[in-house]
Amino acid sequence: MKIALKEAEKSYAIDDVPVGAIIVFQNKIIARAHNTKQKTKIAVNHAEIIAITKACKKMNSWHLEDCTMYVTMEPCLMCAGALLQSRISRLVYATPNLKFGFVESIGSILNNEKNNHKIEVCSGVCKEASEKMLKEFFKAKRDR
Repeated sequence: MKIALKEAEKSYAIDDVPVGAIIVFQNKIIARAHNTKQKTKIAVNHAEIIAITKACKKMNSWHLEDCTMYVTMEPCLMCAGALLQSRISRLVYATPNLKFGFVESIGSILNNEKNNHKIEVCSGVCKEASEKMLKEFFKAKRDR
C-alpha cells in the first residue's frame, strides 16, 4: 500500500484526486498507476482502470486471476466493475469513498450473489495516510 500511496502523491502533484493503485502477481508489482482524469480530460482515467490496463498488457490476458490490487481509496462503481471484469482475485484498499464507493460504502457490487466471480476484499490498510492526503488535497481546493 505504501507504493500505491506514492502513486497517489503523483496525482496530487498534477492537481488530481490523490488515488494510487498497484497490481501484484506472485509478489511482484506488474502495474502501477495514479489518477490522471484532470490532466488528460478523460473521465475513465482512474488509477484502477489504468493499472488494470497495464496489468492486462503485462500478462497478455484480460484475466488477472491470482492478482491483488492495492488502491488508496475504495473503488467507484466503474472501477469495481472493471475489477470484476478482469477477474482480479483480491482487492486491498485504504479508505472508504463515502460519495462514490461501490465496494462497501454506497453499494457492494463485488458481493452480489449473481456475480460469477468473487473478489476477496480487505479495507483499512494505511487508512490514516490515505485520508490525510485526501483531506489536504480537498482543503487546498476549497481554499483556492
